[in-house]
Amino acid sequence: MAKKWGNTVRNWMIKNLELPQDVMMDLPRITMIGQIHIYIENHRGLLTFSDKELRLLLKQGQLLIKGKGFVIKTILPEEILLEGKIDQVMYINE
Repeated sequence: MAKKWGNTVRNWMIKNLELPQDVMMDLPRITMIGQIHIYIENHRGLLTFSDKELRLLLKQGQLLIKGKGFVIKTILPEEILLEGKIDQVMYINE
């Protein structure tokens, strides 16, 4: 019952107060510039990194980014800026 009430309140706040869904629903915000930059906010941590792959933990599942020549330009507790040639961005639900 409490979970249903919380979802109802959250949905009302998103709709009526015009609050961003990513903040209210604890979703990642992903901003890409072409195939060369990707900025991810609201992740739960770095799982793996190489020059060809980056894997981040999300609240629900993981985010997998594949490509070439990856370099982490900025890394903060909940934000990351990745540069390189991005070929693929995939959600993995586990």
